[in-house]
Amino acid sequence: MTGTDREITEALLVLADGTVFEGEAIGATPPEGVQVGEVVFNTVLSGYQEVITDPSYAGQIITFTAPHIGNYGVNPDDYESRRPFCQGVIVRDLARRRSNWRATGDLDGLLRQHGIPGIAGVDTRRLTRHLRDLGAMPGAFGTADEATLRAAAAGATGTDGIDLVATVTCDEPHTIPSTGGARRIVAYDFGIKATILRHLSGLGEVTVVPASTSADDVLALSPDGVFLSNGPGDPEPLTGIRDQITDLLGRVPVFGICLGHQLLAGALGAETFKLPFGHHGGNHPVRNLATGSVEITSQNHNYCVADGSIPSADLTHVNLNDGTVEGLRCRDVPAFSVQYHPEAGPGPHDSRYLFGEFEDLMAAGARKVRG
Repeated sequence: MTGTDREITEALLVLADGTVFEGEAIGATPPEGVQVGEVVFNTVLSGYQEVITDPSYAGQIITFTAPHIGNYGVNPDDYESRRPFCQGVIVRDLARRRSNWRATGDLDGLLRQHGIPGIAGVDTRRLTRHLRDLGAMPGAFGTADEATLRAAAAGATGTDGIDLVATVTCDEPHTIPSTGGARRIVAYDFGIKATILRHLSGLGEVTVVPASTSADDVLALSPDGVFLSNGPGDPEPLTGIRDQITDLLGRVPVFGICLGHQLLAGALGAETFKLPFGHHGGNHPVRNLATGSVEITSQNHNYCVADGSIPSADLTHVNLNDGTVEGLRCRDVPAFSVQYHPEAGPGPHDSRYLFGEFEDLMAAGARKVRG
């Protein structure tokens, strides 16, 4: 069941390879009963509101592997951005009733409010295994007939080669007041999450700037450090952003997360490639090569930096599931980055020390200037 007072409307999900899944329509009604996007899966057990409102999912349809979604409702404090940017949501069972003292609404209502369609009642275990074996792929879902959905799925293009950052970045610079620190930080908004901003504001005042902001305009703000945020899609078409990062390197300390990590690596000459089904979840093990410790991390990306493609940087973190690059630190300039999400919204807190390392990098830069 998808609700206590809602009429059930049958819906279908059709993948680009022709595989069909039956379900029930939830959320908003898509135009002409068809919604398309790249179908991926996320393995978190909770934090569905944070996942859905993460701008890094622009262009994608999120499959939740946890069978029961919506149990504790939604609330204004758990938004990671001003609105969801995902193309849709796929769940096994949408909770009939919410139960949590923080809840001010339910998940179906949030989807309707922001025009996000969804489909419930899907065999998400079968779907996840299919995507695991064959890779993330475009799909179409909705209340249209199967032939229409098949044609839409076959014609969908996925996220490769598309500049999705332009669809999620802010229009104008804005400032987040410091909640404790004395630094001045400029944060590039490639799809930045609210939890990241909360951590950065603990280091100092944060000026959030659009993705198209030039290096000269950033440096004119006299920052102690520059942050490169997470964001959606393929880093390859973002040539202008990489050029600005190149101009910043060596002139100000830089810290990047997720897409910001890929763009920093690209500015250093690295190659990137698309993972078969991406890393999406709150339970990915990563080894810190400096300490040997294993961190359980929150992740959300489909692309990855190729190992060994940056001679001027050291590998700092490695994914223990597939051996892929999870972190790097530059040898010649004050800059480092990680592929995963140390702010963890949602997810474990093992890696939040990295914000302290950013503070250390900025402090070292300040001492150098004074000296």
